[in-house]
Amino acid sequence: MPKKADIKRKLTFTLDAPSAKEVILVGDFNKWDRKRHPMEQNAKGLWNKTVMLSIGRYEYKFLVDGEWWHDPKNDQVCYNQYGTLNSIINVV
Repeated sequence: MPKKADIKRKLTFTLDAPSAKEVILVGDFNKWDRKRHPMEQNAKGLWNKTVMLSIGRYEYKFLVDGEWWHDPKNDQVCYNQYGTLNSIINVV
């Protein structure tokens, strides 16, 4: 039986930003790397990115045309070291 840390879940992050030119999913699961998880825009203007995450708690944001956004559809947030909000996701 695999250990809990070895179990991964497929999660899709979505952001409604139809006028954005670039959206990147950034969080502690990718060491806040601004190049690792670019999102793709669908025909309806929604940006999507599917990632595999191990079980645990993660903080994340979207980088929208160079501006940091927390997830407007997720009410689980916490303050970061810059005094702004990060979104939180718990993978179980």
